[in-house]
Amino acid sequence: MTGPDGLLVRPAALAGETGVEPGPVLLDIRWRLGGPPGIDLYREGHLPGAVFVDLDRDLAGPPGPAGRHPLPDPAVFEAAMRAAGISQHRPVVVYDDRDATAAARGWWLLRFHGHENVRVLDGGYQAWLAAGLPVSGADPAREPGDFTAQPGQMPVLDAAGAESMARDGLLLDARAGERYRGEHEPVDPVAGHIPGAVSAPTAGNVNPDGTFLSATELAARFGALGAEPGAGPVGAYCGSGVTAAHEVLALALAGLPAALYVGSWSDWITDPARPVATGGEA
Repeated sequence: MTGPDGLLVRPAALAGETGVEPGPVLLDIRWRLGGPPGIDLYREGHLPGAVFVDLDRDLAGPPGPAGRHPLPDPAVFEAAMRAAGISQHRPVVVYDDRDATAAARGWWLLRFHGHENVRVLDGGYQAWLAAGLPVSGADPAREPGDFTAQPGQMPVLDAAGAESMARDGLLLDARAGERYRGEHEPVDPVAGHIPGAVSAPTAGNVNPDGTFLSATELAARFGALGAEPGAGPVGAYCGSGVTAAHEVLALALAGLPAALYVGSWSDWITDPARPVATGGEA
């Protein structure tokens, strides 16, 4: 089964596609804040033919004033995607271990840079295993692709745009509730949230097995937070722009376009003049 508007694909459907040449390019984007390294998981086993992509190296620029995971240089991203075998008109499927919180970063970046056929494996590697499908430990041979990065194809926010969105539209904070409220901040040096932002942790976008809620359920979730068709612009941020891409994907599944604040909280707090809020409902 393929998800709404071709954004998701289930394991059985993907298995059918990979048996036909040329099938989609498969990108393994397993990553976890604080480890273990995704490449170790990849070497233990991955979807046959999948290529590992390092989120920190290939899907982000170096950490700095723009945040912990700023946009990569387009030329660097293009080179990494070509090396992974991605071509302009060949489908791509991205996956991570389970809930797409890392894979969505790959989905969003490819869409932002102009690739129009990118899907996420719903439920990730764990769903593939649960379906009893084969895995591989081999690093596949691959032909370089011809992907050309054309940035700007998805809406983005900078700090000023995020501040405006929180005031005049709806800005969703995709982090866990305790980080939003400022009760616990394990990564960044300042705790709290952008004033006016509404808490919407990405954990609420998925079922217990890591698959996305249905489009109807997601629409109800975001509708309760104020995101409805025609209700005004929506944006999302998180700690460093990774899980916020998951929020943008979930919103897209619900039929709601949204802008991504790529720098997110790790960029916001680099200017001490920007206000910080704590507490609130999450």
